[in-house]
Amino acid sequence: MSERDILLVHGSCHGAWCWRDVMPALEARGHAVRAIDLPSHGADRTPVAEVTLDLYGQAILAALDRPAMVVGHSMAGYPISRAAEIDPSRIARLVYLCAYVPWPGLGLVEMRRRAPRQPILKALEKSADGLSFSILPEHAREVFYHDCPDESVEYALARVCPQPVRPQETPVTLGPRYASVPRSYVVCEEDGAIPTEFQRTMAADFAPADVHALPGSHSPFFARPAALADLLHDIAEP
Repeated sequence: MSERDILLVHGSCHGAWCWRDVMPALEARGHAVRAIDLPSHGADRTPVAEVTLDLYGQAILAALDRPAMVVGHSMAGYPISRAAEIDPSRIARLVYLCAYVPWPGLGLVEMRRRAPRQPILKALEKSADGLSFSILPEHAREVFYHDCPDESVEYALARVCPQPVRPQETPVTLGPRYASVPRSYVVCEEDGAIPTEFQRTMAADFAPADVHALPGSHSPFFARPAALADLLHDIAEP
């Protein structure tokens, strides 16, 4: 299976737009690259109340017309894992970019609570109906973008959207179909959203050669897109 095809999947409150600087860098390295909006994100208008984890997984699979390396940022660790469990034949490799790797029987919200620290909470505000949460602009730079250019932070804050809660509360148990897919992890070493030590805990059962690191924040796609593209290229073509 070729890994020269790469699908990029955004995290909470973001959209395909967050990969704007990484896509041309990967294309320059010879990869065919796509980025998608998950349901209710970016240009997708699915109502928040209708979004499920399975809907996320199916959206990922629908974007794959041939096997590709699928990169999931942050929250997207759950959707890319679910997609691999549904149909591993379409996925050449999973790459968790400072992302949650599901533990058996736990939804993302419960898994996040297993981390030794909860730095992300100061930057999130739940909606009045409890169906979603949003990023608080006054804490966004500190938590998500501390080393990103000012223009990138402004670009992001103009586009972030409410994040449906339901898919993050859905427990996942992954089986042999998921286990058949190669996987890699990229730790962000100064992450202000997901504690770096918890990222390393989640990657503890990965093969050591499949665990990589980047300096900097939770948003390497803005802070160091060329370095991220170089690393993804190396993972795709070891």
